[in-house]
Amino acid sequence: MDFKSGYCQGCFRTIDEIGNWSRYSDSEREDLFLKLKVRKEEFFSKGLP
Repeated sequence: MDFKSGYCQGCFRTIDEIGNWSRYSDSEREDLFLKLKVRKEEFFSKGLP
């Protein structure tokens, strides 16, 4: 977990997203995958490790 960003260093999900993953519908998971793609791009574009 990267405590500065609050994201898992491997999957870029938050603790809440990881904890709720099994409760998400397929649609919610697809939405989150799209958000994760943007989140990861933003994370690396800011020069964070």
